[in-house]
Amino acid sequence: MNGRRSVALPILALILLGGVAAADAQGRSDNSGSQMTWAVHVSLAPVWFDPAEHTGIITVMMVLYAVHDAVVKPMPGNPMAPSLAESWSTSKDGLSHEFVLRKGVVFHNGDPFTAEDVKFSFERYRGAAAKLLKDKVAAVEIVDPFRVRFRLKEPWPDFMTFYATPASGAGWIVPKKYVEKVGDEGFKKAPIGAGPYKLTSFNPGIEIVLEAHDRYWRKPPAIKRMVWKTVTEDLTRLAMLKRGEVDVAYSLRGALGEEVKRTPGLKLMPTVISGTQWLNFGPLQWDPKSPWHDRRVRLAAALAFDKDAINQAETLGHSKPTGGIIPSAFEYALWIPPYPYDPARAKKLLAEAGYPNGFDAGEYACDASYSTVAEAIGNYLGAVGIRTKLRPMERAAFLGNWKDKKITGILQAGAGGLGNAATRVQNYFVKDGLYSWGGYPDIDDLFIQQARELDPKRREGLLHQIQRLAHERVMHAPLWELGFLNAVGPRVDESGLGLIALHAYSAPYEDVKLKK
Repeated sequence: MNGRRSVALPILALILLGGVAAADAQGRSDNSGSQMTWAVHVSLAPVWFDPAEHTGIITVMMVLYAVHDAVVKPMPGNPMAPSLAESWSTSKDGLSHEFVLRKGVVFHNGDPFTAEDVKFSFERYRGAAAKLLKDKVAAVEIVDPFRVRFRLKEPWPDFMTFYATPASGAGWIVPKKYVEKVGDEGFKKAPIGAGPYKLTSFNPGIEIVLEAHDRYWRKPPAIKRMVWKTVTEDLTRLAMLKRGEVDVAYSLRGALGEEVKRTPGLKLMPTVISGTQWLNFGPLQWDPKSPWHDRRVRLAAALAFDKDAINQAETLGHSKPTGGIIPSAFEYALWIPPYPYDPARAKKLLAEAGYPNGFDAGEYACDASYSTVAEAIGNYLGAVGIRTKLRPMERAAFLGNWKDKKITGILQAGAGGLGNAATRVQNYFVKDGLYSWGGYPDIDDLFIQQARELDPKRREGLLHQIQRLAHERVMHAPLWELGFLNAVGPRVDESGLGLIALHAYSAPYEDVKLKK
């Protein structure tokens, strides 16, 4: 089997697509100069409209950067840019962090932004890393309407990383008065934020329409109306881009990416993001009765699939095969070379583990938008005797089932949240991580130690040790740091893609522009 098999497209389909030139389609576009349209590869869920429900996955940020704003957030050239906070400081003893808030900011409904909203947003936060943040923070104190102080129970060097990056949504602010009036469910149906765009309509599974918030503090958005169309079929997204029906199409991999490169007027925008993907052994790694409990079986799986071939077939070589699940650009990340492609050794390891003829591994769950990647890995696993049945799921359902521990077999995992090595370890390595089914006591203990360690070099040593142990024990079978392939049409002047380092989607939206 070769990695290209899973992404092959009918030649006729490509020929038909090729007949619709992007430049010729401009006259048929219903977009005006004040509207820009995206073809989005996943169905956006209402739960993602609420920062309190932040899943730790990068997809949420597509919404948050539009509708909401944060105390501090990554922006172009600055991974922690002043936003709703103009400045911040840390006490000498490391026990408090104080934020000076920006005056004159208003939410979409005209309510003024104050320290009350910051305190309220933190206290109602229940998403990724919520338990860790609540365990570490002793109190949130309102010093005055535009100054708020976070008091910690003990010095914690990662407070800003967990609070002020998309590792969590705890620093993204909602209006206290409005949420108290409409309730959590009402807020998901009609979210109000302080971001550059306000939600005007949402047709689940079809489209989202957003209008510019002209009183946005940073600057009024150049695009007055944004439309996000849910288009889960890859071929359809490309066809819409070529016909001028959309201006940006997300996730056009393999042959579709090649077609973009061949089409006049279209531009492929490959970006290596903070997204890593890996074969996750799910709850079975921790079940003594499962074949996956045996390290030799997990190692066999890690050796069974050809990372380079899948990279070339799916992302045209723009991804970075790796042996770890923490992006190499992250602070405290340990670069680990990818497991080699060695099917002969994989078969030998399976035989040594008592499975000379392989075994039936059951369902292999995956995010439907990456089903071709999971299919390729599944084919490689089958070639060495590990037989699986692919189960694609819509992203929101997949993430929900993963977080709620409802997936019973193996899965194609991915993570794109920003942060550092500790934020990834917290979610995916330790026993009580949001996306973990189990852990090792020594790794859990090392994680506690590094969180208390104030010396950066010693912290790095502890986090590197965790990553080495995880690799030695084959806790994960990594594939790559994802090279995300998106495409833009001829009307686009600034797509926002790649402006924020490691971010997957268009942002900041107020910087996005069409050609005049």
